[in-house]
Amino acid sequence: MLLNSTPKLERPKILALTAMLAALAVPGAALAQTAPGHAISPAFREAIPNIPGKSITAIVVSYAPGGKSPSHRHARSAFVVGYVLSGAIRSQVDDGPVQVFHAGERWTEQPGAHHRISENASTTESAKLLAIFVADTNDSELTTNDD
Repeated sequence: MLLNSTPKLERPKILALTAMLAALAVPGAALAQTAPGHAISPAFREAIPNIPGKSITAIVVSYAPGGKSPSHRHARSAFVVGYVLSGAIRSQVDDGPVQVFHAGERWTEQPGAHHRISENASTTESAKLLAIFVADTNDSELTTNDD
C-alpha cells in the first residue's frame, strides 16, 4: 500500500530520525554504480534486539538528473520505507498510482512489493533517497531486479 506524503508537522521528527540513522552509517561506504544514472551506498545494518530474527538495513540511492533504478522486487519479509533526502523521486509500487515525492516526504512498501518505477523526477537536478528495510536477518538479497 502506498501512503501519502508525510504531513509537514511530522517532518521535524523524520529529519531527527534521519540524522540519527545517518550517525549509524557504515564508515567509508563507497558508492556502487548498479545501473546508469543511479548509485547505491550502504548506510547501516543492525539486528533488532527486541525482535529476534529481524534486522533494519538502510541504503542511500543517489540519482543523477534523469536517472532511474530498474524495476525490482524486495524480499518477501521486507517492509520498506522510502524517504526522499533531496530532490524529487517518481515512484510506483505494485499497481498503485505513479507519484512524485519531494525532499522530506516518504512512502512505504509492503513485504514482497513490486517497485515498478523508481526514478529521479528531474532531468536537471540530482536526487537522493534513503531506503530503510525491516526484514528477516537471514535475507541476504533485499532487492532483486526484474529481468
